[in-house]
Parts: sequence; structure tokens; C-alpha cells
Amino acid sequence: MIKRFIGYYKMQKKLFAFDMFCAFIVAAADLFYPMIARSIINDYVPNRDLRNLLIWCAVLLCVYALKAIMNYIVGYYGHIMGVRMQAQMRHDMFEHLQKLPFKYFDETKTGSIMSRLINDLFDVSELAHHGPENLFLAAMMFVGSFVILSQINLLLTAIIFAFLPPLVLVAVLMRRRMTAAFKKSREKIAEVNADVETAVSGIRVSRAYTAADSETCKFDAKNGEFVTARSGALEAMGRFHASMTLATDLMYLVVILSGGLFYFNGQIDIGDFAAFLLYISLFLTPVRRVIDLFQQLQEGMTGFRRFTEIMDTEPEAESPTATDCGELNGEIEFKDVTFAYSEKDGARLVVNDLNMRMKAGRTIALVGPSGGGKTTICNLIPRFYELTKGIITIDGKDITEMTRQSLRRNIGIVAQDVFLFAGTIKENIAYGKPDATDDEIISAAKRANIHEFVSTLPSGYDTYVGERGVKLSGGQKQRISIARVFLKNPPILILDEATSALDNATEMLIQQSLEELAHGRTVLVVAHRLSTVKNADEIILLTREGVKERGTHEELMRLGGEYATLYKYQFKE
Repeated sequence: MIKRFIGYYKMQKKLFAFDMFCAFIVAAADLFYPMIARSIINDYVPNRDLRNLLIWCAVLLCVYALKAIMNYIVGYYGHIMGVRMQAQMRHDMFEHLQKLPFKYFDETKTGSIMSRLINDLFDVSELAHHGPENLFLAAMMFVGSFVILSQINLLLTAIIFAFLPPLVLVAVLMRRRMTAAFKKSREKIAEVNADVETAVSGIRVSRAYTAADSETCKFDAKNGEFVTARSGALEAMGRFHASMTLATDLMYLVVILSGGLFYFNGQIDIGDFAAFLLYISLFLTPVRRVIDLFQQLQEGMTGFRRFTEIMDTEPEAESPTATDCGELNGEIEFKDVTFAYSEKDGARLVVNDLNMRMKAGRTIALVGPSGGGKTTICNLIPRFYELTKGIITIDGKDITEMTRQSLRRNIGIVAQDVFLFAGTIKENIAYGKPDATDDEIISAAKRANIHEFVSTLPSGYDTYVGERGVKLSGGQKQRISIARVFLKNPPILILDEATSALDNATEMLIQQSLEELAHGRTVLVVAHRLSTVKNADEIILLTREGVKERGTHEELMRLGGEYATLYKYQFKE
């Protein structure tokens, strides 16, 4: 995992090298100051050498000015590097999410994904900036201090540095507990985000059922779990900080005691003693940097670990022999198709040994009770899910031997649950064809009978539809989604309750447009309202047992079976 993390530095190697160079100047400036102070105390002040005193004070002023500039560069450009790395990770995660199978999103809460994409990667960027910088500065100060102090008094230096191994041991022991605590904290904040996302998405339902108190109680419960988990992480971090601070304070005490004894015995002079105190002050700074680094390491690496969990999730598998299918005619055949949704409590069989053929250019309607697999069949054709058994062919070719992009390019879908993206009406209609001209967009809108409504809006096609199209009615959203398919103009259409949100008058208008669009194309229609499928070339009645009846409307009515019963029930008045 460390190797993968370091890999993101390669993309910012120039900025990283510049940041490290500036950090080197800062460390060198810190090491330079005590040596000048030592000379001033031992030489210039006792000998009243005002000239050298002023010269070296001027040098120190220049060193401090340079250090200030370097600190600004490290603080600004170092954070810029961290932000860019964070942006690259976020890009990689988002791009990977686009390739994950639908099964992943069925089993993962949206809020949890958002938490990993936003919150976790923020801490990763902080680690990316401060981690190498603090480690580099600490190493510079440790090595530089040791070399210089050894030249002043090797024995006293050895006594001081003997405290380092116990300090490192305490840090390692404390780190283990912090790792588990911070991981649990991350998981709990992800659950809080998931609950917030669900509550905000369903705000209209909760208001309609006056369930605000219930939603608040559920949120408070999750929020309380987060507080408990975070408290555990902070308690572990508090112990770590207290232990490290005590260790560094004891080290300072040892310097004062040992240095004082060495001075009394004439082994060092007052300037050397002062230099030791100054260097130990500088030496404790990188120790504190390392302490801070441990906290950043816990939060950052916990976030990066959760990032890699998503990145390691297998994307939609593509056959190595898959090719671009080009433009399809649309003859679809199901051969012994079986499909089961994978659930934590066991597989749920939805389609079992289905055999069905849809000739190109014909309209096939799927009807029947809920749970019969109609929508599932619609999802299997564009390979939103992988078959448990059997094959589906289009124009005689197995769809697994077609690239997903080329397959889905040939399919247009209007689902029962209409989804509009936050943007304008124009952007939503042109979603499947971003390079469409205004005339093409308007033509598609007219065929979907939404143009007149759009024309009445102050901003016309540039009207913002709100999140998920919240500013539009259900029928208006449905017609925009239908216009989207008109514009895409694919050879295969899947209409899953495409007119379910429309009133009867609008439905008749849309039905005429859909019939026009269906001409010469393969159309799969899922409908509960049987009046909308009377003119289909073939109607297939699906139940949990599979295909129960099939034929034209007239044939099924003459058969007098389950379809006829359902039809008569809907029109019994």
C-alpha cells in the first residue's frame, strides 16, 4: 500500500522536489543558528568584538528572512502538491466507480461512497504534504544535530541520543491502538453520511408521513455511535501525545542535568552548554514533528486504505476477445437464461431457464405480476448484470463478446424511475449525444411532446432542472427522458414503464411518438397498463415460473388465459 501511495508523488515529482529543497534550506537555517550563538557567547561578547557581533547578527537576519520565504513556499506549494494528489486520487476513484458493476452499488450506501471520496481523501492530502516534509526535516535535524553536538562533546551527545530508542518503542506500541481506533471512526462517519444522504433524498416522504422525529432519532443514534468511536480514537491519540510529550520533557531535563554536571566538571564551557540547550530545543522540534506525523499517518493511511478498498474492487469484466459490435439490427435471443441477485442472506432467483426470441424490428411487450423478472430482463440485455447461466445473443452474437460501450451505444432505455442530472433541460436531453445541435435537441423534444412546455419557460432549454429534476413534474421528467432516447436514436429500445407517470391524454401523444420511433427497430416494452401494449407484435406474459403465455393481443384474448383475465380486470368498468 505504501508503494501505491508513493506512486502518486511521481505525478508531482517536480513540485515535490522543490518542496523538499525548500525544507532542506529551512533545516539548514535552523542548524546554522546555534553555531553562531555559540561563537557570540564564547568569543564575540567576552572579547567585546562589536564588528563581528554586528556582522553575524546581520547574517542571522538574512538567514531568518530566507527561512521565512522557504517556510512560505513549503506551506503554500506543499499544500498545492497535496491538493493535486488528492484531486488525482479522487479522479481515479470516480473513474473506477464508473466501471464497477451494478451489484456493487446495490450493496453499498451512496453516503459511504461519498465519505470515501471526500472526507477520507482530505486527510490523505494532508499526509501527502506534511508526511514527507516532517520526516525529511526530522531526519535532517537528527543527523545534523548529532554531527554538530558530537564535535562539541561526544559523551554528552551519546547520553542524549540514548533516549531515542525508548521514544520510538513507545510510539510504535501506541500506534497499533490508534490504527484500530481511527479505522472504526472512519467507518462510523461513513454511516452518518449515508444516513444523511438517505434522509435528504427522502425529505418529501418523511415530511408527508410526519416522520421528522423518527428520522432525527435514527440520525442521533448513528451520530452517537460516531461520537463514541471518535472518542476512542481521540483517547488513544491523547495517550500517544501525553506519552511522547513526557518523553521529550524528560529528554530536556537530562540535557539540563547532564550539561550542568559537565559544566561543573570543566568538560564544556558556557557557550557549549548554551549551544547544547539550543540544539536540544531544535532537536525536540523534529521529535514533535514526528509525533504529529504519527497522527497524520493514522488518519491519512486509514483514509488511503479505504480508498484502495474501492480501487481494488473488480470492475465490470470484459472478455479479452470482445470487439466493437458496430451498429446492430436488434434480433435478441435468450437461451436457457438463469439469473439470481446475489444477496448476503443467499441468492434470489429471478429468471429461471428463460428461452425467448425477439425478431429485429418488432415490438415485444412483457407483462405480468410484479416479481416476474420483467425489469431484470431489461437490465440483462445491456449487461448491467452478469448471467448466472445461459447466454443472450443479439444478431446471433453473444453479448459477452461485444464491448460494453458498443453494446450500450445501440440501446436506448426509458425507465420507470426517471433520473435527471443536475443541469439544464438541454444538457439532459443531449446526455446521450453531447455534440447534438440545438435543432436536433428541439426536434427530439417536439417528438416527445415537451417542446411547448419548455418554450413557456423564461430560460427555455437553458432552464436548470434542479437536483434529480426536482423542479419538474413527474410527467415532464418522463418526457425529457423520452426526448433523450429520441435524440440517441438507437436500434434497440427498452421502455420500462416509460409512460407510467403520464396522464391519459399525454400518454396517447407519447404513444404515437413511441410507435413512430419503434418503426424498424427492436422494442422491448414493460407495462402494467395493458392498454399501452395492445398493438405490440408479440406480448409475453411472465410469472415467477417463466413464460406463461405469448402471442398477439387478439390471440391471448381468444386464449382466455391469465392475460385475458388481467385485461378484463383493468377494463371491467
